[in-house]
Amino acid sequence: MKVILSFLTGLLMTSPCLSQGSDPAAKQILDQASAKIKSFKSIVAVFTLQIQDAQGASQGTKKGTVDLMGNKYHVQITGQEIFCDGKTMWTFDKSANEVTVTKVDPASGSITIQKLLTNFYDKDFLYKLNGEQKIGTKTVSEIELTPIDKTQNFHKIYLYVDKKSHLVSSGKLLDKNGNRYIYTINSLNGNAKLTDASFIFDKSKHPGVEEVNLTQ
Repeated sequence: MKVILSFLTGLLMTSPCLSQGSDPAAKQILDQASAKIKSFKSIVAVFTLQIQDAQGASQGTKKGTVDLMGNKYHVQITGQEIFCDGKTMWTFDKSANEVTVTKVDPASGSITIQKLLTNFYDKDFLYKLNGEQKIGTKTVSEIELTPIDKTQNFHKIYLYVDKKSHLVSSGKLLDKNGNRYIYTINSLNGNAKLTDASFIFDKSKHPGVEEVNLTQ
């Protein structure tokens, strides 16, 4: 699940600062995507995650949703849910009926769902525009990102930005073991009706849940 979080949740959390060696054309496209996301008050997105091994063989497909409002998010994916109110994160394992509570670390270099949909790229990556291609009916710009911090557990991210909507339509993360995590945004509602309660784990809705509190 760390890899899932690492790929999917801040364009909203960093101020523009072009990394040395990055491509201005790529930055322009990423800035447009960031501005578009910032224009939405709240977001509900439906996504598909496909996992492949180093040989390209499928290791399974999962479907999920992510709700975003400011620095808050709620991710639902097969078997798990993640709630974050901006300060505290709850990771709920449905099969074990167990929730792990942790504090949000703003200094973390993790690339989360929220970050992919927003401007995480400015300080932590070198990036370049690889050109355009057709994915289905969409014409997209492919942007290659390389982490500056070589201790990260991944070495490349590819983002595909829809030229018409200026939104990230899909992305691919390559980890150091050769595995590939391919995300596709199937739909995005930028006018979703969300409340603060949507981003807090409610124990009363999960009788008998075991809590592992790592915030103390």
